Amino acid sequence: MANNQPLAHYGDVLVVDDEASVVEVVSLYLQREGFKVRVARDGREAITAIRQQLPALVVLDLMLPEVDGLEIMRRLRDDPTSNVPVIMLTARQQEVDRIYGLELGADDYVTKPFSPAELVSRVKAVLRRTHGATGAGQGDRPFQFTGLTIDPITRLVTVQGITIELTATEFNLLYFMAAHPRQVFKRDQLLENVWGFSEYVDPSTVTVHIRRLREKIETDPSNPIWLLTVWGVGYKFDPGQ
Repeated sequence: MANNQPLAHYGDVLVVDDEASVVEVVSLYLQREGFKVRVARDGREAITAIRQQLPALVVLDLMLPEVDGLEIMRRLRDDPTSNVPVIMLTARQQEVDRIYGLELGADDYVTKPFSPAELVSRVKAVLRRTHGATGAGQGDRPFQFTGLTIDPITRLVTVQGITIELTATEFNLLYFMAAHPRQVFKRDQLLENVWGFSEYVDPSTVTVHIRRLREKIETDPSNPIWLLTVWGVGYKFDPGQ
């Protein structure tokens, strides 16, 4: 699905971090790319800022005063009207929190210390995915399977006629795999095609997103019929008959 709008057109980026140096540098790099930036220095400020105006994307540190990043993630994903993409900032020793954040619905993460230029590239990649501009084999053709419909124009997924709320990354992952039925993908191949990069990203990111998708679209997530694991290799989408 082509989209030629400048990424900054889609709205501002909210940077949430209690480290003044991080906020300053990240804001500077984003502004150089044409993004409007708002900042919040603790969890309560972040919640207020999101309520006042929903940003195009949130760069969210997990270790925050007042309200931590995981609680903010939880609140965002519990509210269907605030389905804003989120990039987590995590410390290297926060692997458990990072996985939990992905399970809550974060779209990506960057590990501290990080390159500001890399973070900006991640912001661009997530916004492209959010607005259907990945170019990862995505066209305008909806896919219809028995009990499952995936529409890239409306970016809606229905299961047995019921609309399922997906994050931008979850939708793109599902659509990409459905566009290549029965093809087995390694996790790094999915990272490259859906996330837009595979370097520096833990392959468990794919595992978590597959698990979240199964919980949302499969009748029995422990015995999936669409999103199948090919042991020792990766994953595939089975369209059925």
